[in-house]
Amino acid sequence: MILKEVAHYLEQFIPERDEQIKEIERYAEQHHIPIMEVVGIEMMLQLLKIAKPKRILEIGAAIGYSAIRMAKALPDANIVTIERDQGRYERALFYINKTGTSEQIRVIFGDALNVYNDVAKYAPFDVIFIDAAKGQYQRFFQMYEPLLQENGLIITDNVLFKGLVATEEPVENKRIRQLVSKIRRYNEWLIGRSDYETVILPIGDGIAISRKRGEKL
Repeated sequence: MILKEVAHYLEQFIPERDEQIKEIERYAEQHHIPIMEVVGIEMMLQLLKIAKPKRILEIGAAIGYSAIRMAKALPDANIVTIERDQGRYERALFYINKTGTSEQIRVIFGDALNVYNDVAKYAPFDVIFIDAAKGQYQRFFQMYEPLLQENGLIITDNVLFKGLVATEEPVENKRIRQLVSKIRRYNEWLIGRSDYETVILPIGDGIAISRKRGEKL
């Protein structure tokens, strides 16, 4: 997790976003809808430009911000994204149509734990991006990893959870305390998997990048 001062410093070097993207960012802020932090998503987009995925699965569309950013950065990629909240799903469709990315993005309405068969129709995926209910990260990973290509990437956002996973100070709120515990266990489980190579970067709210080990050439 980057200090606010450092984040503000880095933001001045980020390329200017177009007005449609800024509109989505403003809407998210005004309606308290969590979207990726600017520094975090710019890093992820740079990684994706290097990896050049053709098929991406996003678990957690919210209002379509990340999917739209990925579509604009990767014009040859197709993205499947899942959203369970009706209002956010409809807002995502609105912004996807408005930004002209509907040919690249397919939004599936429903809980990610219940729509596997619908998603599997579009597999395999080169990248899976997990950015939904934090307490379910491990279940999402285990459920959808069979749809990942060899040497594919699974990217997980918010794995440092405002730095709370790294502090020993007690968290008073019971729900937050339980969530912190689940994210810690997820990170440990992720790092411990021998079939993936994982690195956790302290960028944005913490991003885990896990590469599926393929057969050696």
